[in-house]
Amino acid sequence: MSAAGDADRNDLTLFEAVGGEPTFRRLVDEFYAGIAEDPLLRPMYPEEDLAPAADRMTLFLMQYWGGPNTYSAQRGHPRLRMRHAPFRIGPAERDAWLRHMRRAVDSLELPPDVATVLWDYLERAAYFMVNVMDDPAVR
Repeated sequence: MSAAGDADRNDLTLFEAVGGEPTFRRLVDEFYAGIAEDPLLRPMYPEEDLAPAADRMTLFLMQYWGGPNTYSAQRGHPRLRMRHAPFRIGPAERDAWLRHMRRAVDSLELPPDVATVLWDYLERAAYFMVNVMDDPAVR
């Protein structure tokens, strides 16, 4: 806390700095609004309703950024690559995912320093999930 009693953003987790669960829910809701209409990515989400996938992502992101550990309590270790291994994730899928996530992050209108930290992680995670390097359109 600063001398004035206001929370110093440097002392907060990113979860706290962005406003906690409501902000992560808005982020993920905005992201999945794009996924729902994306012909490349929508088939990767087997549920009729995207709500279960959105809830899992929300819980994961909240936990990763210092929020409650509900994700691990319900699902165990995140094992992101293992959980995504059944799906073809190439450069086109990564880029489509990043387009939707960029729009979602920008919609939050976070302070630039906070948005940069969040985006840097999301971008690294998207690159980490790539499991094929060929482009099926080039064949």
